[in-house]
Amino acid sequence: MEWTLKDTVFYLAIAGFVAGIFIRSFLRMGVAFSFLIFLLGVVLLLLFALHARRCSISASPREGNERATLLCAILFLAAGLGMGRYDLADRGVLRGGLESSVGQTVALEGVIVEEPDMREGTTRLVVKAESKGSAARVLLTVSHEPRYHYGDRVTASGILERPRNFTDEETLREVDYVSHLGKDDIYFEMFLPRVALLARGEGNTVIAALLAFKETFIRNIGALLPEPHASLLGGLIVGAKQSLGEKLLDDFRVVGVIHIVVLSGYNITLVARFVEWLLSRLKKHLRLTLAAVAMILFAVMVGATATVIRATVMALLVLLARGTGRIYEVTRALLLAGAVMLLHNPKILVFDASFQLSFLATVGLIYISPLIEPKLRWITMRLNFREIAVATVATQLFVLPFLLYKTGVLSLVALPVNLLILSAIPATMLFGFLAGLVGFLGSALAAPFAFISYGLLAYELAVVDWFSKLPFAAVSTPAFSLWLALFWYGVYAALFFMWRKKQFTGPAAANVLS
Repeated sequence: MEWTLKDTVFYLAIAGFVAGIFIRSFLRMGVAFSFLIFLLGVVLLLLFALHARRCSISASPREGNERATLLCAILFLAAGLGMGRYDLADRGVLRGGLESSVGQTVALEGVIVEEPDMREGTTRLVVKAESKGSAARVLLTVSHEPRYHYGDRVTASGILERPRNFTDEETLREVDYVSHLGKDDIYFEMFLPRVALLARGEGNTVIAALLAFKETFIRNIGALLPEPHASLLGGLIVGAKQSLGEKLLDDFRVVGVIHIVVLSGYNITLVARFVEWLLSRLKKHLRLTLAAVAMILFAVMVGATATVIRATVMALLVLLARGTGRIYEVTRALLLAGAVMLLHNPKILVFDASFQLSFLATVGLIYISPLIEPKLRWITMRLNFREIAVATVATQLFVLPFLLYKTGVLSLVALPVNLLILSAIPATMLFGFLAGLVGFLGSALAAPFAFISYGLLAYELAVVDWFSKLPFAAVSTPAFSLWLALFWYGVYAALFFMWRKKQFTGPAAANVLS
């Protein structure tokens, strides 16, 4: 495939934008520095324009210096924009005049602006609180009862605190809790304040309706299945994992299948594949289009939160790659999607592990899977075993450096556990979804679907329980630096480009899709 100047400009612009956000995430240099970088790009672009008569932008420049000037201009312009976007996000933080009240008992009034997050013993509420003519997002940690909902207006009285970083008891690594909340503009919290309900229904009506449907759906499942089966099914279908408990969640992490419990691109991709199967007699492009529409509707149904949107975008790109086989076009789409996400919230680049994992897992599926598949042709195609094995090995290999850097935990049983569980997940989601949906009509009608899903869930939980108890299920590694992880990914990139060069210059070049 011929590499054009337009390709170079596109990838350089994306790289510069991301690099600007990355640098600004760690260094606070001020708006003036961002403007200086952008201005330098403008100057270089003007210098290039002075030579436009000798070198047309529509064709490859003949003079190396002029080409270098253009590329440097694009890089500095994009980096300045990335830094400036982060500066705007940082300056736009709503603090509501609460800085002076930290450490004091205060009374706040505001609206719950996100779906309540139910944990093992507490519920977390994000409230947009009004104070002194402005607003700030405050995290409230409250008991499960009474229950509150999105759009409720409440008052909260308690000690206002700043979030603090803490050390994970198992890995002994510091968790950057402050930055984790900061990416969502949350810089204050209250633990077990006195909360009182003032009014309901002050949120977005569409979001409120979607979340109400989701809550009723989960309640239907809870009426049909015992725990932890009901919570696992809720996690599989709509990303709800309230009653699984920390112990079971840790077991899922140890065996390397935590991605099925949270609503990830894998779960959403299953929805698309099910639609593809139903419409298998239609033409390919129509089938893929309808599958993509189903994924988007599913994302809307479960609430369209930031995590769901990221997973949907990544899953759509995987569907596009599988349907077209055009790696380079999918690469552009992947990078553009990532850039749009960063434009919306630049803080997720460094401080949102779910965005990083989704992006890396998608890259692994797109690029590593073609390298892995020929090596695993000895695995049977029945029950999608080979496809599951390829996807598991590709994603596990590609996210491994990041996981070692973030957690220091390496699962040694992830491949067999994924092979044993993932083949049963599609049927589990199908019958579980039918059980929850038919549950709106009556529990007796939904019982047959619930019975089948219960058997599948019991099998999956048994696999996780057995493998998590093995003494060698996972190992902890010493401190794994960011630079070592970046070097590891550099090695991956070098090996991939060597493989691509061999494919396009060797005898098989004619058969490679580009």
